[in-house]
Amino acid sequence: MTTERYTSDSLPTDSATARLEVEAFYKIANLISEVVHLDSTLSAVLQVLHDTLRMERATLLLLDEGGKNLIIRASYGLSVKEEQRGVYKIDEGVVGQVFKSGSPFIVPDINSEPLFLNRTGSRKPIKKSTISFIGVPVVLQGVVVGVLSVDRLFSSEISFEEDVRFLTVLSTLIAQFLNLQQVVKNERAELVEENKNLKAELHGKFSRHFIIGHSKPMQEVFWVIEKVAKSAATVLMTGESGTGKELVARAIHESSKRKQQPFIKVNCAAIPENLLESELFGHEKGAFTDAIVSKPGKFEIADKGTLFLDEIGELPLGLQAKILRVLQEKQFERVGGNRTMSANVRILAATNVDLEEAAKKKLFRIDLFYRLNVVPIVLPPLRERKEDIPLLLEYFLKASNKRNDKNMRMSQEFLDFMIDYYWPGNVRELQNLVERMVILADGNILRVSDLPESIRFAELDQVSAETARQPETAPDLFQNQTYKDLSPRSLEEIEKQEVEKALRRHGWVQARAARELGLTQRQIGYKVKKYGLSRPTF
Repeated sequence: MTTERYTSDSLPTDSATARLEVEAFYKIANLISEVVHLDSTLSAVLQVLHDTLRMERATLLLLDEGGKNLIIRASYGLSVKEEQRGVYKIDEGVVGQVFKSGSPFIVPDINSEPLFLNRTGSRKPIKKSTISFIGVPVVLQGVVVGVLSVDRLFSSEISFEEDVRFLTVLSTLIAQFLNLQQVVKNERAELVEENKNLKAELHGKFSRHFIIGHSKPMQEVFWVIEKVAKSAATVLMTGESGTGKELVARAIHESSKRKQQPFIKVNCAAIPENLLESELFGHEKGAFTDAIVSKPGKFEIADKGTLFLDEIGELPLGLQAKILRVLQEKQFERVGGNRTMSANVRILAATNVDLEEAAKKKLFRIDLFYRLNVVPIVLPPLRERKEDIPLLLEYFLKASNKRNDKNMRMSQEFLDFMIDYYWPGNVRELQNLVERMVILADGNILRVSDLPESIRFAELDQVSAETARQPETAPDLFQNQTYKDLSPRSLEEIEKQEVEKALRRHGWVQARAARELGLTQRQIGYKVKKYGLSRPTF
C-alpha cells in the first residue's frame, strides 16, 4: 500500500513556500474575523488554498447529526451534486482512516491506492496518476470531529511534509472557528428560548387573549373566557360602555373550535329599526322598495361561526321574539320570504343596559334574557382596575407614537393623575385621549397641563358622572344637592357639559344619551339645539 502516515513530531518546519503560507493565513484570518455566514466563510477559506497555494478540490468533511457518517460541509472546486455524493462512513476509505486514526495521511498517487474511493466523482477530467491526496484530522478538544483534505498535482517540486504541516495548523484554526460558532449558536438558541418564555409570561400576565390587564378583576374575566370558549354556550357580556366587550367576544371566538369560521358583529343600536330585521335575517327580492336583489343576513353569513350582537338591549320587542326562535330552533325566514332557513351560529351578546330590570319594565323579553344569560361575563369599569391603567397607557402611547411618528413620554405627575381619574368612558376614553394628546401636545412630555379642562377638573367631573348614572335623573339634571348653591349661569354650563359628555360616550346617538340622562328624545334634542352641540368633524 502506498499510503504514508505522518505524525506532527516528524514534520519539517522549513519550506520555500513559507511566504505563501503566511499570506494564506493572513487572508484566512481576515475571512474568519469578518464572518457573516458559517458555510460561506468556510468555502472562502478553502478557496484561499486554491488561489494562494495551488491546492485543488479542498474539502471539509464533518460528522452528520447522527454521528455515523462524514459529509461535506464546505468545499472549493466541487459542484453541488459532487458535494452531495461525498458521504463516507466513519471507517470508510482514506477519509475514514484519517478520521479513525486521528493522524494525517498522504496518498502520493490516488491511482494506485485501493482505499481512495473518489466518491464525489470530481476527478474524472484529470488522469489519476497526476493527482496526490492529503488529509488531516480536524480535532476539537481532543476529539476528532472531521477531516480537511486537498488534492495536489503530482510534482517533484512539492513537499508533502510542508503541506501536512500547513493543513494541520489550518485544521486547528478551523476547529476553533467551529467551536466559536457552536457557542454563539447555543447562546442564540438560549436567548430565543428565553425570549419565547418571557413573551409567554408577559402574554399570560399582561395581555392574555390580546386584552391588556393583570388586575384581579381582569384575571377573573380571562378565566371565564378560557372556560366558556370550549363550549357552545351563549354568553352575555355586561358592563359600562368602553370596557372592552367586543374584545372579549373576539377572544371567545378565537379560542373556540369555530375560530376558522366567520366572526360577525352587529351593533343593534347603530342600525335603524326598520332595517335591523333585514340586516339580521336577510331579505328576498321585492320585499320592500329598495330590495332589488335578494340579500343574505348576518345569521346566514355567520353560519358555523359566531355572531356578536352588541347593544342587544336596543332590540325592538318584535325582533326579540325572532332572535329567541333562532336561539332555540336555529331557524328563521328572510324578510319577504316564506322559506325556512337554518343556521348553526353561536350567539355572543353584549349590553350596558340592565336587561333583567328592562324585562321587569316589559322592555325586554324575560325568556330571551334567560336564554342569552347562560354564561354571564361582567366587565369591570376602568376605575375598578386601576393597576391596569399604566399598562394601557404605555400600550396606547406606543401605538400612537408609531402612527404619528412621535416620541411622546409621560411625566410621573401625568401618570399619577391618570390613575386617579374616574374614567367614565373607560378604556375607550383612555385610548381616544392618548391619541388626541399625542397629536396636539407640545414637546415630548405629556403633562397634566396638556389635558382637556373637562379632565383636569376631575373632582367635579366625578361628581357629575355619578349624578348622571342615577337611574331617576331629573330632566333638568340639577336635583342633586351638589349644585344647590350654583348660579343659573353655572348650572347651564354644567348641564351643557353633562349633555355633551353623554353624547360623546354614546357616539352621539341621542336616544342612548337621553336614556342615560333620564331625558326624552324631544328634551335632549332641545338641549342639543339650545347649546349648539354637534359631533366633532376631526
